[in-house]
Amino acid sequence: MKNRFPAVYQRSFFKALALLLLALSGASSPEADAAPLRVYILCGQSNMQGHARTTTFEHIGMDPATAPLLDAMTDGEGNPRVCERVWISYLSQDREKTGKLTAGFGADDDKIGPEFTFGLTLEQNLPEPILLIKTAWGGKSLHTDFRPPSAGPYVFSEQQLENLQERGKDLATFREEKRRATGHYYRLTIEHVKEVLADLGAVVPGHDPDQGYELAGFVWFQGWNDMVDSGVYPNRDKPGGYAAYSEVMGHFIRDVRQDLDAPGLPFVIGVMGVGGPVSEYGPDRQRYASTHQNFRDAMAAPALRPEFRGNVFPVLTETYWDRQLQDLTARDDRIKRTARQITQAKEKPQQATAEILAQLRAEEFSAEEREILSSAISNQAYHYLGAGKIMAQIGRAFAEPLLESGRNPSR
Repeated sequence: MKNRFPAVYQRSFFKALALLLLALSGASSPEADAAPLRVYILCGQSNMQGHARTTTFEHIGMDPATAPLLDAMTDGEGNPRVCERVWISYLSQDREKTGKLTAGFGADDDKIGPEFTFGLTLEQNLPEPILLIKTAWGGKSLHTDFRPPSAGPYVFSEQQLENLQERGKDLATFREEKRRATGHYYRLTIEHVKEVLADLGAVVPGHDPDQGYELAGFVWFQGWNDMVDSGVYPNRDKPGGYAAYSEVMGHFIRDVRQDLDAPGLPFVIGVMGVGGPVSEYGPDRQRYASTHQNFRDAMAAPALRPEFRGNVFPVLTETYWDRQLQDLTARDDRIKRTARQITQAKEKPQQATAEILAQLRAEEFSAEEREILSSAISNQAYHYLGAGKIMAQIGRAFAEPLLESGRNPSR
């Protein structure tokens, strides 16, 4: 018997029948699963880059409180997990690195920043495909490098100009250099985000343009260069000494939202927390306490503004500082100094320092402490000791307010 229906109608009929059967069975169809791509932007300086080596992951499993986090970060063979529904575009040092999210999107190919557990946490809690766009450069300031357009040009104080003159600087040349530097990394960030969004298939293979995307969150993790700049913030040890940072941060949030056409874009501010809560600073660190707390307060301050309440979330990274690692590092630094002194006093060859150091460590530390020292730390304190345990908890914490806010994506 000859079929009276053209092939195109046959296909339509069977597709409709299949969808009906799926609906009756309670299963989801490919069309129902084709949700918009969720896009999150991560931006900042060296700690957003991330200096925690993958060799420090072992330490995460030593603590029962963080061992489940290590399970999420690694596969059945102990290797860094590769996300199935999270992709990343990472711009740093004039180089873009893309791919499925895994370890190695930090300051180099063997390091992580907050992006790894940030993306893992999102993937565990969201059904949609996810894209992270990360831009980060070490040693950058908000007052100059990331200065947003509406904050206006950088303005030198009289004291700064006098200091420059005393140092024999050509003020006209210095002003021009400052003008060119002002906002450079803000512009690079916005440009890169727009370029990625304009060609999502280049980063997320198979992305359907009809699927669209939603800007779902922005994470800012920066601050060290501003915190230590006494020239820009001469009263930083006094209350309100960093008020200018809060003002520029407010401009930054507004400008990002405007430039990306995302007026409701949720923001996370990663508040610098190197050293942990200042209430726990020992006698040798009390001289930093007021400055550090003043800066942390200034970083978190924009969230208190009426316009930002409920859509800007400060995350106190001091919560995830590891006091044990700090204490072990301080003790080890003293031992290193002693080993050098012994070498010099006994006029031994330089290579003997390593032997003396090993002997002193064996006397000072327990076997467990030596294991932690060798596996947990891979960088300096201002990089959160390059500790995977610290950085992994920070990344997860950055994701939580964006998940909990319950706000509709901005577009």
